[in-house]
Amino acid sequence: MNDKKKIQNAVRTILTGIGEDPEREGLLATPERVQRMYEELCAGYHMDLNTVVHGAIFEESCESMVVIRNISFYSMCEHHMLPFYGKIHVAYFPNGKIIGLSKIPRIVEMYARRLQVQERLTEQVCSAIESVLLPKGIAVLTNGIHMCSVMRGVKKESAELITTRFTGVFSEKPELKEEFYRQIGLRIPME
Repeated sequence: MNDKKKIQNAVRTILTGIGEDPEREGLLATPERVQRMYEELCAGYHMDLNTVVHGAIFEESCESMVVIRNISFYSMCEHHMLPFYGKIHVAYFPNGKIIGLSKIPRIVEMYARRLQVQERLTEQVCSAIESVLLPKGIAVLTNGIHMCSVMRGVKKESAELITTRFTGVFSEKPELKEEFYRQIGLRIPME
């Protein structure tokens, strides 16, 4: 039995466990559909950083902040296997190298397409960029809405989780962190 059949059999077990009939017309193809869905939603397990970046690192003497904002992501909470989604904003200060524009969203996709927690997703995106660019600093802000707190449990549809990671010059110079917040359109109250 291959993994696809294991997933399909598990879905049949769940359907029976909740009181459904997996042989009902509307559910006959559900195990296969769910198995294909998990292949797509968890595709990040079959991706690696070198393949995603694909050599798109370029020597460049850029001295200013590079910001990629509003990167949409969709992921699955590892605690309840329910979706969470949102936006990730990334900035870095080059240290002689820049990365191709599409590569940072692809890095986000690689880590989001796994069973995840948002805190780890934020860290993984930051660490991946650090490892391929060795920039002077990185800023990552992730804003997510989690179905595990919207659909079940506390049932708070407007609750958003924000996680951040700052390295190098972003953690050393508060004015750069503030500039990052301005660039992504986030107003931070002054202390």
